[in-house]
Amino acid sequence: MIIIDGSYGEGGGQILRTAVSLSAVIGEEVTVTNIRKARPQPGLKMQHLTSIEAAALLCDAKVGGLFPGSTEITFTPLEIKGLSTEIDIGTAGSIPLLIQSIMPAAAYSSGTVRLRIKGGTDVIWSPTIDYLENVTFKALSRMGYISQLKTISRGYYPRGGGLIELTIEPSRLRGYDFVREDMDVSGISHSSRLPEHVAQRQAASAKEIMDKKGYGCDIRTEVSQYVSTGSGITLWSGFKGAVSIGKKGLPAEKVGARAAEEMITCLESDAAVDQHLADQLIPYMGLAGSGSFTTVALSDHTTTNIWVTEQFLDVRFGIKRRDKIFEIYVQ
Repeated sequence: MIIIDGSYGEGGGQILRTAVSLSAVIGEEVTVTNIRKARPQPGLKMQHLTSIEAAALLCDAKVGGLFPGSTEITFTPLEIKGLSTEIDIGTAGSIPLLIQSIMPAAAYSSGTVRLRIKGGTDVIWSPTIDYLENVTFKALSRMGYISQLKTISRGYYPRGGGLIELTIEPSRLRGYDFVREDMDVSGISHSSRLPEHVAQRQAASAKEIMDKKGYGCDIRTEVSQYVSTGSGITLWSGFKGAVSIGKKGLPAEKVGARAAEEMITCLESDAAVDQHLADQLIPYMGLAGSGSFTTVALSDHTTTNIWVTEQFLDVRFGIKRRDKIFEIYVQ
């Protein structure tokens, strides 16, 4: 049995997501203790429960300690198999974070994994569904990962109600050395149950700031009437992206400006990937046994995911500081 201290490093749900998925891949039982120990409300929340249940479905795992507030679980996986099902998070819990808990294991399934997932597509403290599709999945495709994602409807906090369709094929992961890819900036500014000008103002504000810095920018707008009310904007270029979520009282111009300013910071760096993609790539590099990238900042999420991955796989990562960027590589 592998025992993982859930309070290590960043100490959040990411440890749990990586641990159960890698446990499924190598077929070894894992116990995760001290789950979210330092958080104001320690233990499992509904978002984490649904993520673990999804991972368990994929490999017929037995799970002990799976209840709200639990600070310790045991995950005992069996064979990873093809799957076709619908998952309802039940809240505005992040669909992208749930997907992260099954993505590594799904690549090693014996058949195609097809999921319809309901929940939040564009919520704070999470990648958006557009970031996942246009940054994460694009990067993983260079490593041989085969996936397809379709957004049916968006879900915002607190009502959720978003719906996506995800297909993941059995994949043979390979190492990849990521380099900076200079591309024009693309993006989407969206809103639901709000005046049409909200999404337009978000896009116009972001485009104006990007244009002033000399970056080509094509942002489309999406105005809808989904179950929940909200707005947001996601920008991407190469292996870098930026996200800004609207909230009550925050002018649309500021929502757009935040995304543009974050995107400009990414583009002005010589790094190959942004700091959010950096931590997501770690388990796949570990499974491939090779690969490298440079990133502008070494986040707690990245160092924590390195530690967790090294507990499951016979692999070690190296980190080098190069001027204003960090290089991370499989040794």
